[in-house]
Amino acid sequence: MSTKHYTRRLASAWRRTVSTCTAVEKPFPGQSSSTGRTWAEPIYHHPRWSGRSVFALTASAGALGFGLAAAALQDPPKGAVMLFDSKTPTPEYANLREMEATLREIRHEVSSKGEEEDIISTDPDDLHAHGYSEWSTVNPDGLPVAVAYPRSTEQVAIIAKICHKYRVPIIPYSGGSSLEGNFSAPYGGISVDFAYMDQIIQFNKEDMDIVVQPSIGWQDLNEQLSNISSGLFFPIDPGPSAKIGGMIGTNCSGTNAVKYGTMKDWVINLTVVLADGTIIKTRKRPRKSSAGYNLNGIFVGSEGTLGLVTEATLKLTVIPEDFSVAVVTFPTIRDAASAAAGVMQAGIPVAAMEIMDEVQMKVVNLGGATAPRVWKESPTLFFKFSGTKAGVQENITRVQGITKANKGGNFEFAKDQLEQKLLWSARKESLWSMLALRKEGEEVWSTDVAVPFSRLADIIEVSKKEMDDLGLFASILGHIGDGNFHESIIYNSTKKDERDKVEMCVTNMVNRALEMEGTCTGEHSIGWGKKASLLKEVGPETLAVMRQIKMALDPLWIMNPGKIMDLP
Repeated sequence: MSTKHYTRRLASAWRRTVSTCTAVEKPFPGQSSSTGRTWAEPIYHHPRWSGRSVFALTASAGALGFGLAAAALQDPPKGAVMLFDSKTPTPEYANLREMEATLREIRHEVSSKGEEEDIISTDPDDLHAHGYSEWSTVNPDGLPVAVAYPRSTEQVAIIAKICHKYRVPIIPYSGGSSLEGNFSAPYGGISVDFAYMDQIIQFNKEDMDIVVQPSIGWQDLNEQLSNISSGLFFPIDPGPSAKIGGMIGTNCSGTNAVKYGTMKDWVINLTVVLADGTIIKTRKRPRKSSAGYNLNGIFVGSEGTLGLVTEATLKLTVIPEDFSVAVVTFPTIRDAASAAAGVMQAGIPVAAMEIMDEVQMKVVNLGGATAPRVWKESPTLFFKFSGTKAGVQENITRVQGITKANKGGNFEFAKDQLEQKLLWSARKESLWSMLALRKEGEEVWSTDVAVPFSRLADIIEVSKKEMDDLGLFASILGHIGDGNFHESIIYNSTKKDERDKVEMCVTNMVNRALEMEGTCTGEHSIGWGKKASLLKEVGPETLAVMRQIKMALDPLWIMNPGKIMDLP
């Protein structure tokens, strides 16, 4: 029996035999609670804790996580490049008695500051939700021992200070939509869920910036900006459920990246809680500064391995005067990719350019996410144009010329705003459409790479052929405007031969990207799943520099350990 399945069975047994607190759950915005209130009037559960219940839960979940940590640190994998010398100390994490003391001290110190609600949960379902993801490519065995739900930067600092004292791993959690095991808990520890930190702190309309907490979603942020008729929006648009904290942690992008760049381009400053509980601010509020090291650049994309982001000041931009959305089909995926590269090489400022192959178009039809609309099941490019009315029309004309030269069909334009959302939702719903098709025992492996424009058609064509030759139900899609594309593969996780095929296919795709001077991940980040690929991409010397930064800011290796790089 796998450790993951054993853990789930333990969780069920604990619930029957141990008195625990009710999981601290946050309803979706606007969702009514059992009392008839909405999230505007939060309801908190009053837990019933006992020393025995805490110890029983931490003993079961913690023994698994910490035991796996010890096992993982015994011997390096065969052929591994060693980034640490014999003098590098191996991290030592808290034993179960120290873990129990950690939870007790966090509760005491938080309550002494005036917080009436217990911010700690050890409910088995809560632990599982914060250590396992059904859409992640990897799920290392192990679960957090507890989940903390802080309400403020000060409470996060208390958690970090006490975890540092007892050497307890800390794993940040916001939207839970990451794909590379980024929020998994292979060494146990405490998952810090920012669900209660989802507010706009300050809106500076004249300066076109906004200060937010980490658990506000980008869609919620834009909705609030629209509700007050600000005329501004935040342009980074990854998956619909993504939150600002996770977007910072992975340096995400999304469909608008071709025009607006990635997350790193929109962060002005950050409030960060370091491993020992120290609170720092990376910069002041002007949009440019050359004062000292660029600490934003260190924390954006660090996946919580260097500190916990509790506030972010983000740039906003003006909503364009005019929008147009169109789709065009091609006979082959290479034709579509060649057309996309041509658009970029011509310097046409499209707002977004996405690709989906014929398999993904079929998946959208089968999933029914855009019903009653039925799509032509051919390789398809999705275009979004924005700007002035004259500028939009000029760009459309130029793009039509390039697509026609690459065997593209006629453009199909959205007639109004509602139809624009429908056309674009086909791309936005792609992963969820794939997930909806799973049968029992099946999972979806979704991962990404990025390459220079000139190699885009080559890698997409070869990668697609390999998936087809292996008989995999797989699709290609992605933010082709910045050289970034994804493979999404449905496979039966209970059949070793199927998983072996998927792993080989993904490995080959990553290796091709690196051979073409590309990257192993354009936006999903490294997490647990792509550490070997990172080493191959940047080399041991560059990874050693990253390791030195990690050791300087987190010498005990308690901040999201095992992500981006292995432990010493």
